[in-house]
Amino acid sequence: MSATVLAPEVPPPLVLEPTDQAPGLARRFLAERFAEWGVEDDYVGRVVVCELVTNSYLHGEGQIVVRVFRDERDGRPVVEVWDAGEGRPEIQPENCADVSGRGLLLMAELVHDWGVRPLNEGGKVTWAKFH
Repeated sequence: MSATVLAPEVPPPLVLEPTDQAPGLARRFLAERFAEWGVEDDYVGRVVVCELVTNSYLHGEGQIVVRVFRDERDGRPVVEVWDAGEGRPEIQPENCADVSGRGLLLMAELVHDWGVRPLNEGGKVTWAKFH
């Protein structure tokens, strides 16, 4: 008799319309996943998902897809935000006179790692892995 190995369950993604409501819905979605995992301090996660979804809303195209899961190699939480835009988010040089543009810089300081990868069907996934 052989044992069956089940793949880890990946929660379904959240699909959002690109509106000003998207960041709040994404924060709630991440908080629910973290609560399911027993992660009490979800503050950094909510900040990060809000930044990534806001960037998709402001600079991306089409619907926004949010995935929150644990990396199967090290168990760390990961958030991915997909959109159909071709532009790639980049950390901007710090400018004290600007009223925006600091979000990715802040996010990069809060997470273990982050990046952007293209999707075969067009668009991109911006991801962040937490400590």
